[in-house]
Amino acid sequence: MLVRLVYASRAVDPSPDAIEAILAESRSHNPASGITGILCYGGGIFLQAIEGGRSAVNRLYSHILHDARHRQIELLVYEEICERRFGGWTMGQANLAKINHSILLKYSEKPELDPYAMSGKVALALLEELMATASIIGRA
Repeated sequence: MLVRLVYASRAVDPSPDAIEAILAESRSHNPASGITGILCYGGGIFLQAIEGGRSAVNRLYSHILHDARHRQIELLVYEEICERRFGGWTMGQANLAKINHSILLKYSEKPELDPYAMSGKVALALLEELMATASIIGRA
């Protein structure tokens, strides 16, 4: 059974090296677990979608909950799915500092990433638009 999980968190260390370390770890471990997804970050905030088998996604989320690189972790969406939306990425990335801010403004009150003020449905729609507008990089 496939599931999708979307969560938000704040980076303890928002430096480019710390972000790259998280992405590198994801890209090296996720394929063996059948995990796909995307990571969006901006202003020290992560918005991540993870897809895969229920047990694998649950294990990964448990790991994230105990990962000292994240704080204020909030679950936005957890749902059973028929197919993956982000299946082309072991962990795609979107750096919001490099995209058109009108995309963010379409989904939030201000042109900045604040998934804590979004519903899970809106956060997922934002991720889908970032994918559709080729704002996601790192296809594996």
